[in-house]
Amino acid sequence: MSQAPRWLFLALLSWWTVGFVSHPLNGDYIGGSFLHLINLPFHEAGHIIFSPFGSFMMSLGGSLTQVLIPLVCAVEFGRRDDWFGAMVGIWWAGQNLIDLGPYIADARALQLVLLGGFTGAQVEGHDWEAILTALGWLRHDHMLGLAAHWIGSLAMTGAIGYAAWITRQMMNVPERAGGQNPFYERAKRSL
Repeated sequence: MSQAPRWLFLALLSWWTVGFVSHPLNGDYIGGSFLHLINLPFHEAGHIIFSPFGSFMMSLGGSLTQVLIPLVCAVEFGRRDDWFGAMVGIWWAGQNLIDLGPYIADARALQLVLLGGFTGAQVEGHDWEAILTALGWLRHDHMLGLAAHWIGSLAMTGAIGYAAWITRQMMNVPERAGGQNPFYERAKRSL
């Protein structure tokens, strides 16, 4: 079985990773990404899901859900022994952390343009301003934004590396006639 589609997909993820990693806290680049539009509905749904738990959790719930959804996907793929899929989920979680980096780092400046087209300074602030103010960590917004960026970068590159290793290993597994090799069948399911 050819692994070419997986290699092509890993090339696309690698290309995205290089772009994201090389633009730390660049809200225009990261927010202008196609993937930001995919992540945004999960973020907004998180506010609704966590709203019964108070204003702090409602603010945190958007970012929390944005990162948890890909991790839930990764866990489910792992439960099915699909380690390639699990790595894609981890890559996506890392990308969401990078997506959140500029938002976190903007907690004091409030210059990031929000969903309604206004900056946080033009409205009553934004999630991360509220979160960091409540925790007494507002002065650490840049450090925390960079931490989200670099943790996300590590998750993305590590996931690509492991997915590439898995794909390379599949190339070395011989397929017996009739699919009688149980290791091949299990490995094939995981990729």
